[in-house]
Amino acid sequence: MDLKGTIAVVTGGASGLGESTVRNLVACGGRVAVLDFNAERGAKLAGEFGKDVIFCLTDITNKKSVQEALAKTIESFGAVNVVVNCAGTATPMKVIGKDGPMSIEKFNQVIQVNLVGTMNVVRLVAEQMLKNEANEDGEKGVVINTASVAAFEGQVGQAAYASSKAGVVGLTLPIAREFADYGIRIVTIAPGLFETPMMDGLPEKAKSALSQMMPFPKRLGKPSEFAMLVRQIIENPMLNGETIRLDAALRMAAR
Repeated sequence: MDLKGTIAVVTGGASGLGESTVRNLVACGGRVAVLDFNAERGAKLAGEFGKDVIFCLTDITNKKSVQEALAKTIESFGAVNVVVNCAGTATPMKVIGKDGPMSIEKFNQVIQVNLVGTMNVVRLVAEQMLKNEANEDGEKGVVINTASVAAFEGQVGQAAYASSKAGVVGLTLPIAREFADYGIRIVTIAPGLFETPMMDGLPEKAKSALSQMMPFPKRLGKPSEFAMLVRQIIENPMLNGETIRLDAALRMAAR
């Protein structure tokens, strides 16, 4: 798919990996709807780009909220042919903690945002993509989801997060097989350790220790490198039904 003229929806697009993706897509000639719950950051980002970016205050777990955001996107840009799901939460918690068993409500909250929220957006955006005119390959849309290396090597305290991201990986192939009939591709990115707001609270000593865990390059990933892969997925029609690790060959230890 040609990035010039692409109309994309980016969830979690007000910060971190999502924000970098928004900036990259606009730089390549695309227009973007940012779906996020952070109204201040979302509005500020949209204000930088004028008519090429809109902001939609959105709860991705809520059907009506996502539908309203998509309606606004189509009203503003006429269609949607790419979705990049970056919205997520990472709440560390042990199954058996100091205060007893894990809160099943907190576990469910992580699953709702990371897995159910992703699926909610995919199904509603795909419905709109079906209306698009196909290109020469018969392609109508591209879906890009964000998992994590924790889906494969979840650490102690990541039972909720790892299982939610493993679910995102598990969605990829069956949806690719189903959407093949519609001309819609789906690819999942599984990032390793990146410089995102989730990392901002860590002291520099901790960040340095994490960097040394990386085989090569020995540093945290840059959001721009995630955005670079998003661009390559959109442009390369042979990428479909796959989960791509973006992790500098990192394999997470138990702790």
